[in-house]
Amino acid sequence: MSLTAEQVQALIRGGVPMADDIDLRIERLDETGALARVPFQPRLVRPGGTLSGPTLMALADAAMYAVVLGRLGKVEMAVTSNLNINFLARPQPVDLLAEARILKLGRRQAVCEVSLYSADDRDNLVAHVTGTYALPIN
Repeated sequence: MSLTAEQVQALIRGGVPMADDIDLRIERLDETGALARVPFQPRLVRPGGTLSGPTLMALADAAMYAVVLGRLGKVEMAVTSNLNINFLARPQPVDLLAEARILKLGRRQAVCEVSLYSADDRDNLVAHVTGTYALPIN
């Protein structure tokens, strides 16, 4: 791994102030992928009592960015070029977790997959995400 979970979390929080707002945490970063968390906060709940879609999308995107930084190092100019999300179940009012992995890493892009789930129910996906990060040309 090029960077640790702590280093990636500091990079994300330093470059994307919203990450502090939602208390984004990178809990694990290794050769298999990344585990990211957004602790539950009542202000992230939308009408109907579920976590908002933008919260889920932000966590998924940050998890993809984390796994890319973890693999490649400090490539802060890597940017999301595509994000596709399928909402599968209503998230519970608990911490939200994201497991991200790289499906394919090329010279110009990284294709990632993210599984989102409620912290108290890791057996049932809340959302499935695929995305592509455009990588800076060296």
